[in-house]
Amino acid sequence: MIKAKHLSKQFGDLTVLNDVSLQIKKGEIVAIVGASGAGKTTLLQILGTLDTPLKNATAELLIDETDVLKLKDKELAVFRNKKLGFIFQFHQLLPEFSALENVCIPAYIANRNKSEAEKEAKELLAYLGLSHRINHFPSEMSGGEQQRVAVARALINKPAVIFADEPSGNLDTQSAENLHDLFFQLRDKFGQTFVIVTHNEELANLADRKLVMSDGKFL
Repeated sequence: MIKAKHLSKQFGDLTVLNDVSLQIKKGEIVAIVGASGAGKTTLLQILGTLDTPLKNATAELLIDETDVLKLKDKELAVFRNKKLGFIFQFHQLLPEFSALENVCIPAYIANRNKSEAEKEAKELLAYLGLSHRINHFPSEMSGGEQQRVAVARALINKPAVIFADEPSGNLDTQSAENLHDLFFQLRDKFGQTFVIVTHNEELANLADRKLVMSDGKFL
């Protein structure tokens, strides 16, 4: 599902990623751990096409057999919208929109039929135990509920890969455990691949594979 070769990144004189390569299989849940500043989030952003690696002849990033480093900006935006889903530590829901509207936004961007998108969003919210929150705004929901809305938003376009950056970092213990369980349920139900950056050792140890980063590379 993901094949990355020779990814590097620098900010000024600071090397954040140092010639990183990895492969991730379809349906695999991979956790990336390491101390703050190890390069985890930078790697996740590059894998998720939100950032770009240093340009060199050997750098390569294939996602679902598409060479994303060769896509033009508009092509990349379309690919990202249809193939990738994102879950962040801070859910980043739009406060002026309801749960249903927040979930539908990626579908609207993809020009999907409005009634079809809303029907699917309601099904996702129901699956995540949020039928009673469909018309509620983020400020009217708990942190765990907001994060589940963010998960539904990540799933609405049936992405091949879901990238999660500290997804449970802002949740209480019980909500974090529920979210972790949910990732595995989703993988089993929908077959998605998950790449998760986390400081949560419990989640990392549950993953199919745990990769440890230090000084911009894997140990």
